[in-house]
Amino acid sequence: MMGIPGSGLAKGLAVTLRTMTRKSHTAQYPDAQPELPPRTRGVIGLFEENCTVCMLCARECPDWCIYIDSHKETVPPAAPGGRERSRNVLDRFAIDFALCMYCGICIEVCPFDALFWSPEFEYAEEDIRDLTHERDKLREWMWTVPAPPALDPRAEEPKELGAARKAADKLAAAEAAAAAEAERASGTSDGTDGPNATNGPNGNNATDEPNASGGTHTTDGSDGNGAAT
Repeated sequence: MMGIPGSGLAKGLAVTLRTMTRKSHTAQYPDAQPELPPRTRGVIGLFEENCTVCMLCARECPDWCIYIDSHKETVPPAAPGGRERSRNVLDRFAIDFALCMYCGICIEVCPFDALFWSPEFEYAEEDIRDLTHERDKLREWMWTVPAPPALDPRAEEPKELGAARKAADKLAAAEAAAAAEAERASGTSDGTDGPNATNGPNGNNATDEPNASGGTHTTDGSDGNGAAT
């Protein structure tokens, strides 16, 4: 069944007329910043303290836009007789946003939560080569990462939190028991009086010194035979 000729044009004009009668809303950017959703994919922020230079993000990146350089350092043993360990130290962490397609794979595969999405989007450059941002800039964007949403109070407690709480309670109980044992031992030692080697025959603290007459002269004026010198 063929429609009426020009019906499509009439429908399009009707939509245009309805839109013309509505009040337009114009955001005065950049004077007024837009309200972005919490999960906006703007740029990638780096939390350098969590990075272990495992290179997993660089290997999984489909665009190969992540550049990481590092070196190894020897860590002395924590206890005498222990073995030295080696650890990776981050020298460079850069992302080429001219190649990045914002897939978020690097953030998902990071096992140590070192990469986060930031809603920051004002990083345009005049030269495409300036879109490769180093770790200092990525660190600045880290402070624009929004806080994670609150957990559902009716949700089941994560296993990690339960295990951490049990370990903390066990450690606190062990410390309390050790403190009680130390206090008990201190009270026992304070309540027991042993022989005092410095007490003289009169019950006072006297120090015996050799006398020229063959006796012993004490500092309280009595000799070893009880006679005053």
